[in-house]
Amino acid sequence: MTVSEGLRDIVVTSTEICSIDGSKGELIYRGYDIHDLAQNVTFEETVYLLWHGKLPTKAQVDDLDKKLKAERNIPKQVIDLIRSMDKHEHPMSMLRTAISYLSSFDPDSNNSEPEARVRKSIRLTAKMATVVAAICRIREGKELVAPDNSLSHAGNFLYMIQGKKPDADSTLTMDVALTLHAEHDMNASTFTGRVIAATLSDVYSAVVGAIGALKGPLHGGANTAVMEMLLEIGDLDKVESYVAAAMAKKQKIMGMGHAVYKTYDPRAVELIKLSRKMGERVKNTKWLEMSEKVQDIVHKQKGLYPNVDFYSASTYYTMGIQPDMFTPIFAVSRISGWTAHIIEQLSHNKLIRPSTEYTGPRGLKVVPLAQRG
Repeated sequence: MTVSEGLRDIVVTSTEICSIDGSKGELIYRGYDIHDLAQNVTFEETVYLLWHGKLPTKAQVDDLDKKLKAERNIPKQVIDLIRSMDKHEHPMSMLRTAISYLSSFDPDSNNSEPEARVRKSIRLTAKMATVVAAICRIREGKELVAPDNSLSHAGNFLYMIQGKKPDADSTLTMDVALTLHAEHDMNASTFTGRVIAATLSDVYSAVVGAIGALKGPLHGGANTAVMEMLLEIGDLDKVESYVAAAMAKKQKIMGMGHAVYKTYDPRAVELIKLSRKMGERVKNTKWLEMSEKVQDIVHKQKGLYPNVDFYSASTYYTMGIQPDMFTPIFAVSRISGWTAHIIEQLSHNKLIRPSTEYTGPRGLKVVPLAQRG
């Protein structure tokens, strides 16, 4: 038996949703290159593509947009639950608990029919944004902002977080960021979701499990860690000494390197553009410049390239979003990919049950309790 730690290079299933070529730095959703999608479609179109396997017509995306808007509100009981939590709790833990409770209010919660899976996916995608915005506002001691159905998914999300209608540039930046984070093959959270779905558990349980996986700093939590690193460094002229000290201690530079990509993460290619544009708009490119310097040093010394988390950090922070909310924003996007994979898993389901190589002892005999020293 050959052991592959971390399941590296193990093919666990076939999928039509996403393809990654780590050596080429290529990411494809349903046949479309991520650069093409980021530059030419909205997040709503991306969601439709992931769920249905093709880009929508105008009528189809308008219909999806209408359905998403109709599902944006969340029950008062869920809001009360969030308010009851300690404001110092990790926002991903708050999100995990809120989404679990949300299942109690879904009329299709235990309906396993294919059409019900899509309806639940619509509700989860719409309400995830509202729940995350509520967590953000409540933790900051601010009044909640009700959804505005005149705004797009990205625009409304920013509005609910910041309490003011975003301008076109900010809306576009968030929309592109959501598209870039929407899907990424068999990553840790998606795999978790598919494993749970494969047991024929419910969709909400699968999504809650995925949220738990995304929370980790080696997965979705890395963008928060990147911004915390930049804030700790403080200034551009301190980057070199910080990185040198971190490397001397063999500390990981968060946001640099990826388990799959051996070259530039294609999502980072798009995000650095967004970070630069936002920085220039607000006349503060400090965080971008620091990020670029960290990247240059680490690449020269370690040969590592930035991943999606590296430049999403400076992008979101420049937009006025606090670091501990970066990972929940990841979930606002990735819910579309999670649900696409859950739908696909259940369409040709087989229980996921890998094997292990046992390395423990054998042949031990039980000694009576009174005789054990």
